[in-house]
Amino acid sequence: MKDFKAIVSAYHKVDFTQRKAALATVVKVRGSSYRSPGARMLITDDGRWVGSISGGCLEGDALRKARTVMSGNTPMTVTYDTREESNQNLGIGLGCNGVIDVLIEPLSAEDAHNPIAQFDSIINIKEPLALATIFEGPGIAEKLLISHSETLNNQFSNPALAKLVSADLLKIFDSKQSSARNYNVSGLSYDVFVELIQPSISLIIFGGGFDARPVSELAKSLGWNVSITDECVAHIVPIFFPTADKLSLCQREFIDRDFDIHPYTACVLMSHNYEYDRDVLKKLLKTATPYMGILGPRKRFDKMKLEFQQDGIELSDFDLQRIHSPIGLDIGAEAPDEIALSIISEILSKFTNRVGGFLKNLNGPIHQRDLNTDQVFKQSYMEASRSVK
Repeated sequence: MKDFKAIVSAYHKVDFTQRKAALATVVKVRGSSYRSPGARMLITDDGRWVGSISGGCLEGDALRKARTVMSGNTPMTVTYDTREESNQNLGIGLGCNGVIDVLIEPLSAEDAHNPIAQFDSIINIKEPLALATIFEGPGIAEKLLISHSETLNNQFSNPALAKLVSADLLKIFDSKQSSARNYNVSGLSYDVFVELIQPSISLIIFGGGFDARPVSELAKSLGWNVSITDECVAHIVPIFFPTADKLSLCQREFIDRDFDIHPYTACVLMSHNYEYDRDVLKKLLKTATPYMGILGPRKRFDKMKLEFQQDGIELSDFDLQRIHSPIGLDIGAEAPDEIALSIISEILSKFTNRVGGFLKNLNGPIHQRDLNTDQVFKQSYMEASRSVK
């Protein structure tokens, strides 16, 4: 979602009385590539771009192709085969070893089907959406956007194709696997990129101490929405958290009233006040958050569990799956900045369904999701959604 936000922001700064623009999207990959399908880049005719579709090896040629698209106002799909020795200039010398299809479509402020306007409407979503884009065949660049319950925007000119694609888009909410698919309708062939668009992670940090500052800064650098809350007014000072989206002086009993905690919200408890963290955790157990991290030693959480039992609060297996104590990945962190990296890495691994191991130990593509952990997150999402109904 960070790319969406950056592209939308850059698009709104373009003076279309002086400039033309295009959007490049990776829609299909065979073999290896630096960016996965769904990577995007906004290009203007003065040679500037925001975002990326590779590690730098394809951007130059994409810019040249984009100028053709801009001048003709017609979308095109370009195939880059970086396996061929003749394509040294496209990245074979940089380690790329795959076939990459990139859809390049013109952008116009007057176009009702402008994809940037669509992105602008979804950058603050709080639930997953599924998007389909035709990149080969009749109606190239037409799009179909749906949620779990309804069609939000259908630009497909072929109703039969829209029906087939809609059925596959609904399945993507469970599989979480974006992919390129081929459809044959009335003798016509269509290649369609179907992708899951997930909300930005929202991070709420409970406790505004000095060690919360690098956590906030690192999360914002990833494009997350960050809120800081504390009961001590001296901790909620804008100069300490210059990039945070929200600073809140909030008493613990009003947390559920003052914060929208949904299945894409991560909660970090780092106040260094045992009773505050314990009481906040009680509140969070009733929310839809799939991640609750508690700073401090394991015995701190063990004490909380004992007190919960005495109060008649039983932690389910689902609750224990959501609670991370001690917090963070084991990377040998000691200093506040290192601890922040450990915390943010663990949160990211939770929301991307990865275990945080060494990439060199993986047998397969590094961008491929682990289906077993996908099921874990699917369960967390569904359980968390039900818990607030």
